[in-house]
Amino acid sequence: MIEEKIITLLTDFGTKDSYVGQMKGVILSINPWAKIIDITHEIDPQDIREAAFVLREYYQYFPHDTIHIAVVDPEVGSERRPLICKHNGHIFIGPDNGIFTLVLDDKAEIYHIKNRAFMFPRISNTFHGRDVFSPVAAHLSKGIPIASLGEKIEKFTILENCFPLMYTDIIYGEIVRFDRFGNAITNIDEKTLEGFIKDRGFKISVGKKEFKNIKKTYFEDEFSCLIGSSGYLEFAYYKGSIKDKLGIWKGDEVIIKIL
Repeated sequence: MIEEKIITLLTDFGTKDSYVGQMKGVILSINPWAKIIDITHEIDPQDIREAAFVLREYYQYFPHDTIHIAVVDPEVGSERRPLICKHNGHIFIGPDNGIFTLVLDDKAEIYHIKNRAFMFPRISNTFHGRDVFSPVAAHLSKGIPIASLGEKIEKFTILENCFPLMYTDIIYGEIVRFDRFGNAITNIDEKTLEGFIKDRGFKISVGKKEFKNIKKTYFEDEFSCLIGSSGYLEFAYYKGSIKDKLGIWKGDEVIIKIL
């Protein structure tokens, strides 16, 4: 009997249309034993960076050998490469457009998917999620060797705006996404923040709001600046949306300055 394999799905397709269902149909037609997990299909349309952060948040909580399909692909049909990558015991499948920036490093095994024998017979120029990534994931879940799917390569696309700009006494970061509660999540991770602040006084600015300390929980103050469960600096408004309260949005600048 074929071992049941986990395949996760992360897309910007939403649930109104049949796109996600088509991907699942292709996977199950190839491997009926696949266990498909929907992470979210509500990534903002074409927002590769948001998808990169969400992928980093969840993949580590799945068992080793889980296959993660990530499709936010505004350049589908272009010369951008379809990739399959293995790193930290996990497998990632998706476009080479920066979506894997936060889950891969120079130790990752990276393959340019080329073997059409493991793709859908007819490949649409506008839906590689169904015709390339889903069948490749399904075949891989049945035990097909990763090296048989394509050509090994050394480099992958990196989104530089996933990382803050750091100077001696100041950091420039950005809001990268909002969760369901309206909390603003930045691209400044806990390790970077602690290494920068150390035991010095600081001021954190976002929109017209300033913070001079970092809380541990959401309920300690009306407005909070804290490290969220994702491991990144975030801003919150207790029992409300800081997005709505401050009128801030993705891409807005976050400045941390030593006093």
